Amino acid sequence: MAQLSDIQIKYIKGIGPMRAEVLRDDAKVESVEDLITLFPYKYVDRSHIYTVRELRGDSPYVQLLGRFITIGTAGSERQQRLVAQFTDGTGTVEIVWFKGLKWVSEQINTTDEFLLFGKPAAFGGRLNIAHPEVEKATDQRAAGGTLQPLYNTSERMKRCGLNSKALHNAIRAALTHIGPTGILETLPASLLQQCALMTRGEAIRQTHQPTNTPTLQRARFRLKFEELFYIQLKILRSRNANRSQTRGLVFASSGAMLDDFYKNHLPFSPTDAQKRVVREIFTDMRSGRQMNRLLQGDVGSGKTLVALMAMLIAVGNGHQACIMAPTEILAQQHFENLRQMLGAMPITVELLTGSTKKRQRNTLLPALADGKIDILVGTHALLEPTVQFRSLALAVVDEQHLFGVAQRARLWAKAAIAPHILVMTATPIPRTLAMTVYGDLDVSIIDQMPPGRKPVRTEHYYHSSRNSLNRFIRAELQKGRQAYIVYPLIEESERSDFKDLTEGFEYTKRSFPEYTVAMVHGRMKPAEKEAAMQQFVSGEARILVATTVIEVGVNVPNASVMVIESAERFGLSQLHQLRGRVGRGADQSYCVLMTSLKIADETRRRMEIMVRTTDGFEIAEADLKMRGPGNIDGTQQSGLPFALRIADLARDAELVKYTRETALQLLATDPLLQKEENQIFVRRMAQLDKEQADWSKIS
Repeated sequence: MAQLSDIQIKYIKGIGPMRAEVLRDDAKVESVEDLITLFPYKYVDRSHIYTVRELRGDSPYVQLLGRFITIGTAGSERQQRLVAQFTDGTGTVEIVWFKGLKWVSEQINTTDEFLLFGKPAAFGGRLNIAHPEVEKATDQRAAGGTLQPLYNTSERMKRCGLNSKALHNAIRAALTHIGPTGILETLPASLLQQCALMTRGEAIRQTHQPTNTPTLQRARFRLKFEELFYIQLKILRSRNANRSQTRGLVFASSGAMLDDFYKNHLPFSPTDAQKRVVREIFTDMRSGRQMNRLLQGDVGSGKTLVALMAMLIAVGNGHQACIMAPTEILAQQHFENLRQMLGAMPITVELLTGSTKKRQRNTLLPALADGKIDILVGTHALLEPTVQFRSLALAVVDEQHLFGVAQRARLWAKAAIAPHILVMTATPIPRTLAMTVYGDLDVSIIDQMPPGRKPVRTEHYYHSSRNSLNRFIRAELQKGRQAYIVYPLIEESERSDFKDLTEGFEYTKRSFPEYTVAMVHGRMKPAEKEAAMQQFVSGEARILVATTVIEVGVNVPNASVMVIESAERFGLSQLHQLRGRVGRGADQSYCVLMTSLKIADETRRRMEIMVRTTDGFEIAEADLKMRGPGNIDGTQQSGLPFALRIADLARDAELVKYTRETALQLLATDPLLQKEENQIFVRRMAQLDKEQADWSKIS
C-alpha cells in the first residue's frame, strides 16, 4: 500500500490541480497525509435548530430548517446579488449572496427542505443572513453527527472555492479514498493500552467527523498525545545518544582559581540559588560527559557571577573558557564586569568583537592559541576560523536564541574534545516550553534575587498624562538618577517608527533642556552607538532615548526610570526584559507603560499583569497563554523548531509533562530504541524527520 505522504491531493475529489497548488502554497498541504492531519480549529454544535421567530440582530450563528419561497437576482449587472426568502413556518428571513451566484443557484430550489447555517444581521430595519452554508436536510442527516468542524482558510483559498465547508468535504473524500484500513498506526498496541488511547485511524476520522463530544475529546487527546510524545521521544533519545557518545573533559576538583576567588575576591555573598547552580555545573564537569546545561535566571538574578565561577573551574584545571554575547554592547559589558569581579587575580581576560582593530587582533590571536589568554569574551567574531584556542574547555553562550545552530557548532569545533556548554538566558521560559524547545538540555534555574534589590514599581499611564509623567521624571533626575525612554522600533525599516523615535528625542530635549539627552537605535554605526551608550553609562547623558537595542544586557545601576512608549506594541516578555534595565541599584526604580486611552482588552490585560507582578516566570506563562509559543519573545520569536498541528503548549501543559514521563519510561528500558518491539518508534521518527525541522539541534 502506498504511503499517504506519497499520494498527491490533486487526485482527491473536490480538489484538482489548481486547488492543490493553492493548498500547497497557503496551507502547506501537498499529500493526503497532510490533508487528513489539517485539523479543525474549533467545532460548532449544530444539534440545535432555531426558528425564524427567535432570530435577533445580535443572535450568534444559527441553524434553520425550512424551505425557500422565492429565489431571484437583484442589483445592477456589475453588482448583482442573489436574494431568496426562506421560511420555516414561524416567519420569513431574507437570504443574500454576493459571490458565487451561479453555483448557489444550482444548489438551491423551492421544492426541497434545506438546512441553513449562518449569522443573522440587521440591515435597513430587517433581518437577513449573508452567505450561509446551505445543504439539503437529507444530506446533513445522512452525514451524521451534530458537531461541525471549522477549518482555517486563507482569502486565496476562499476565492478558489476552498472555504471551510469545501475543505471538510475534501477531507471526507480523502478519508473515503483511503478506506477503513488506510491510516497506519504509529504507536504500539502496548502503549495504546497503557495510556487508554484510540487507534490513529479512528482518532483522525473522529476529529473530522465527530460522533459526539466525549468521543471527539478522546480523539483529540490521542492525536495530541502522539504529537507531543514524539517530540519528547526524539529530544530525549538524542540527549541519550549525545551523553553516551560525547565525552567531556573531566575536572576532578573545582580548582585553586575558584577557591581563591570565593575566599578573597567575591564581591558579595552568593544566594542559595546561585550556590546550588554552581554545584550542578561542577557535578556535570566531573562526570566524564559533556555538559549541556541551560541556565535560566530573571534579569538581575546573578547569572554572570555563576558563569564566571564555572569559567574559573575550567581555568583552574589548566584550560580556557569563552563567553559569546549577541551584541558588542553586551560583550563589552561582560568584559568589564569580569575584569572588575576578578580584580587582581592572575587571570587574563580579553575582548574580541567585530570592532577589534587589526593591530590588537595580531597580538590577541597568537596569545589565545598559545594559551596565554584564560577567558575570551566576544561576539560572533569568536566564530571566525582565525580564532583558535589552545584548550577550550567551557563555552558560555549568553541569550543563545540569538545564535543559529550552525554558528554554535563552529564554536564547539574549536576544541579537540567537545567543550562543556553553558547556555544562559534572561528570558524566563515556561516549563512546558523548556521541556520541548530545550528538552535535550539539563536546566538550572536561579530563582532568587540578590538581597537588597527592591522590586521595580510599574505604572500604566495614558498619553494624556504626559505632563504628569514629565514632572515625575524630573523629580527622579533631580535626585541624581537617570532615565530610559524606549520606542517600539520593531523593524529598523519602519519609517513611521523612526519618525516617532526622532520626534520623541526632540520632544525630550525640549522638555528637559537642563539635561543631556542621548539617543541609540539600530541604524547607527557601531561606533556612534557605543559613544551614545558610553555617554549614558558615564552619567554625562541623564536620559537615553532608545529602541529595543537596550533590551538585553545594558547595566546602568543609577538608572531608576524606564518609560516604554506605545507599550501596547510589545509582548509581555519583552516588556519584562525592558523593565529589567532598571532596578539594578539599591534605589527604588520605576517602569512606566505608556499607551493610548483606547486599547484592546488583551492589551489591557497585559498592562495589568505587568503592574501586578515582577515575577518573570509568571509573566512568561501568561505570555505563552495569551500569545502562543510561536510569538514568545526571546525563546520563540521565529517560531517553534517543530510544527504543532493539534497540540498547544499553553493549554496542554499537563499533557506535555505526561508525554515526557512516558517517553522517559520507554527510554529507561531501551535508551537508544534498539529492541525489535520499539522499531515502530524509529520508523515514525524517520518519517517525521522528512516533514519537520530537526528537534535535536536546539541546544
